[in-house]
Amino acid sequence: MAEPTHNRTVLVLLDPAGEVRSSVLELLTLGRTLGRVEAVTLEAPSVEALAQLGAYGVETVHQAELPADLRGDSRHLSAVVAAVLAAAVRLTDADVVLAPATFGAKEAVALAGRELGAGVIIDAAGVSEDDQGHIVGTKRVFAGSWDTASRVTTDVAALTVRANAVVPQPAETAVATEVEGFVVNVAGNLPAVTSRTETVRDTDRPTLEEAAIVVAGGRGTDGDFGPVHEFADAVGAAVGATRDAVFEGWYDRYIGQTGVTVAPRLYVGAGISGAPHHRGGMQASQVIVAVNNDPEAPIFEICDFAVVGELSDVLTQAAEVIREHKAAR
Repeated sequence: MAEPTHNRTVLVLLDPAGEVRSSVLELLTLGRTLGRVEAVTLEAPSVEALAQLGAYGVETVHQAELPADLRGDSRHLSAVVAAVLAAAVRLTDADVVLAPATFGAKEAVALAGRELGAGVIIDAAGVSEDDQGHIVGTKRVFAGSWDTASRVTTDVAALTVRANAVVPQPAETAVATEVEGFVVNVAGNLPAVTSRTETVRDTDRPTLEEAAIVVAGGRGTDGDFGPVHEFADAVGAAVGATRDAVFEGWYDRYIGQTGVTVAPRLYVGAGISGAPHHRGGMQASQVIVAVNNDPEAPIFEICDFAVVGELSDVLTQAAEVIREHKAAR
């Protein structure tokens, strides 16, 4: 891993603080290439979280001390998180803020950037520095058709980074992590949170937004996602679908321009024709594998590996071979 050429302070948002997800481990890994990494939380980190942070080279966690009248879910409003980030940057004189590319974090980073006069890049696929020492964020835009690089010329760079930008790597030497509190004053009238609905996470599979491997099913499944699930379980993948499959009631989450946008290291599309709407949500994947019984399917135009055949046969046989390979190791 390349050593940073500037002695920067890089703040990584950890919210919630009780769980260090893979997307945060990626940010810590990426942050170490830019400077000294510290974490920012809105609550006390768990013992397990502190151990993970220490393994990734984080010596200091800045825990926000929020007003007493902010309770429960209100503490995680985007305006509150933005105030925490802005206060943490001023406290530490940080040069870079990194956050996961969740909807809430994107809004919070944008608000904090406005408060700090920072350069903001949303949904970066990579972060580095140029020859002049400026932070550069790379992105794929126009449904993955163009690669862009944006240089931040302000004193502070604030970025949300898509999952799978890097492979998480612990620091060469683990460190002891200390928690330091800092007072945050939240200005303005905040809306009261009366209820909050959170999607139940399937603990047996990674989340669709963060998964390194995604397997998706389309109309070609005819509503039978059994082979898709079998193959996904064999490779440890998240499962998604096309918009048509969801509208048919076959699955609950779809990948596409108006659905979930994914950029995994490996994407496997089963029984998916490759309509523009779906391609806009997955075309930034690093490696694309398509399984379809139609050799003229449009998705074959953008995939790295094409398999012409019945998905039920292909996925089931592939899952069996993968399981046998794992058992033999």
